[in-house]
Amino acid sequence: MSVKQELIQEKLPKHVAIIMDGNGRWAKKQGKMRVFGHKHGVNSVRQVVEASGEMGIKYLTLYAFSTENWNRPKLEVDTLMALLVASIKAETKKLHKNNVRLLTIGNTAGLPKSVQKKLDEAIAITANNTGLNLVLALNYSAKWEINEAVKSIAQRVERKELNIEDIDNELISNSLTTKEIPDPELLIRTSGEYRISNFLLWQIAYSELYFTDKLWPDFGKEDFFEALHDYQNRERRFGKISEQIQ
Repeated sequence: MSVKQELIQEKLPKHVAIIMDGNGRWAKKQGKMRVFGHKHGVNSVRQVVEASGEMGIKYLTLYAFSTENWNRPKLEVDTLMALLVASIKAETKKLHKNNVRLLTIGNTAGLPKSVQKKLDEAIAITANNTGLNLVLALNYSAKWEINEAVKSIAQRVERKELNIEDIDNELISNSLTTKEIPDPELLIRTSGEYRISNFLLWQIAYSELYFTDKLWPDFGKEDFFEALHDYQNRERRFGKISEQIQ
């Protein structure tokens, strides 16, 4: 029996988030420039999106470009932006056909106009789709997101729309860019690194973490199914003991 066949629908996460790491190292192993790895990483994105659709996952969030990534060499950043435009243009029709809705989180206003234009078009085309919600984290950092939420709440207090006593977990969650997206139950990171890298810090408070040594361009459907299989065999207690959740 394959790993996919062992998956139990009722035990799968509704939301999976992925830190797609290792493109540069993968390219270096091939004796190529880092951008070569990013181009091949697009195929892994395609496979994971397809696998999520097959398994009925409702939300898939991909850490596509962080605020810190602007510090990379200009050639790599420019290539990433061009690749993003090309990928959105190439994949939008297929996403729409497969009932996938595209969403974004992050400071997308800080992206190049060409990227914003393609994103807006793809989001509009897929807006009414009811299958997988594909969330791209672009120009995103969790600290930026939390800072923005704190400022927003402070302004509401200043305008006397809120009292200090009104600030709770729910209010903070509803002030984040993910306010309409459930928290991820599973966070996957590839490439053998054991870091969160400023990704969804508030939202992953109770997420299961799954790390793999696979570099992102080598991560395919079977690897995704392995992560789901590992997840469904974990016991999620949320601070309780085993006997309380049985």
